[in-house]
Amino acid sequence: MRAAAEPEQAPPARRPPLAWALAALSLSMLLPSLGTSIANVALPTIAVAFDAAFNDVQWVVISYLLAVTTLIVGAGRLGDLVGQRRVLLAGIAVFTLATLLGGLAPNLPILVVARALQGAGAACMMALTMAIVGKTVPRDRTGRVMGLLGTMSAVGTTLGPGLGGVLITVFGWRAIFLAVVPLGLLALTLTFRMLPGSAPAVISVRGRFDSVGTALLAITLGAYALAMTIEGNSFGSLTIGLLLASGAGLALFVVTERRVSSPLLTLSMFRDPVLAAGLTTSALVSTVMMTTLVVGPFHLAWALGLDPAFVGLVMSAGPAVSALTGVPAGRATDRFGAGTMVVAGLAGIIGGAVALSLMPTAAGVIGYVLPLVVVTAGYALFQAANNTAVMKDVSPHQRGLLSGTLNLSRNLGLMTGASVMGAVFVFAAGASDVSTATSAEVARGTHWTFAVAALLVAFGLAVVLGLWRRAGSHPATAPRPHHGGLTTEPGP
Repeated sequence: MRAAAEPEQAPPARRPPLAWALAALSLSMLLPSLGTSIANVALPTIAVAFDAAFNDVQWVVISYLLAVTTLIVGAGRLGDLVGQRRVLLAGIAVFTLATLLGGLAPNLPILVVARALQGAGAACMMALTMAIVGKTVPRDRTGRVMGLLGTMSAVGTTLGPGLGGVLITVFGWRAIFLAVVPLGLLALTLTFRMLPGSAPAVISVRGRFDSVGTALLAITLGAYALAMTIEGNSFGSLTIGLLLASGAGLALFVVTERRVSSPLLTLSMFRDPVLAAGLTTSALVSTVMMTTLVVGPFHLAWALGLDPAFVGLVMSAGPAVSALTGVPAGRATDRFGAGTMVVAGLAGIIGGAVALSLMPTAAGVIGYVLPLVVVTAGYALFQAANNTAVMKDVSPHQRGLLSGTLNLSRNLGLMTGASVMGAVFVFAAGASDVSTATSAEVARGTHWTFAVAALLVAFGLAVVLGLWRRAGSHPATAPRPHHGGLTTEPGP
């Protein structure tokens, strides 16, 4: 029998103040979203700096997204096996070093590699931050902490474009990376000093790390991510080939996971109705939220005739609302229950999407912003409640895996939304090139796209209500099944 891995350093007898632990978790959630949004605004400047084509510069964003998507489940599982705090620390260190490399990159290929490494670190941070909540805060405060983490993610998304624009204007594009390095070092210090350590899983629970399954899942997700991004809104032969490769990879992954003794994902875990509903609705809602980012700029600029500065200001309303409502949403989840708040959040998103699908352009900016506020507030409520429902009663040695899987469903939804909902918008507008479409055609595309978005979330709500009816209780309070891939533990 193999010797058990040495446990992580035990936490000090006197637990650090909760505020410092929450600061460490908040930074670990803020930095990955800031790393995404702050880079997007620099693409034109980087293209000029390296004399590169737009398609080449896009890989500054795509490489980050690919790394996060392909590695996030494996990172969560690795945290369960060798210690969640240990893997989180490694992720923050990789993220910070890669950020420094990006700021010093002498050419575009090095910058793309740095962004991929940054995404690998971000995958660890996103997968393990939520997993550590269960052993850091009291059980009855889980909802509000999940709301806080959602707020920090929204703050990172909101802060990125504005902060990036200022840094580029004053110091140049390298500053958008170099300015993040001190925040990474602060997150590393706080995580090391303020978050509790834990022993890795015992031999009977741990088994071996499923490297074959991890590689197959990474290839499958990588092919899907490329299929959703590489040809934009078009659906050419390359996209079809990548989707076929992704399907073949998924089939091989399922076969492999049924045969290995310690699989990365125990397929029976998806029989848990709370988990299945949580992952499904997370993907659908993320698909719809990406619609606001894909369709919004076109509608505001070409249907409503706003100048670019005003478009950016209006677009920031969504993330700002998410940031302001995240913590109250978490408090509501703790008070009224995750199941009730999941349904309320989904209903809010549906209502806002329906309003956007019916709002005439004569209503102007207010007619767009008010429904957008409803959508994003519903999203903040859904995120806090859904994350709580999925993560609250999970075994400590499954938290990293499920946190990674939950983040994966969100990322897949975002990629699908960027591609599929963009294609719906172009089709509904009825113009071969949206850049030459009339304001009426753009408005028509917006209305039909948000109508489809409302239907997608309505399907997600039907899934949740079906679970509720079958379980005879709120989805979040339904009994969690005991099986190989997912176990429950008594509350602390």
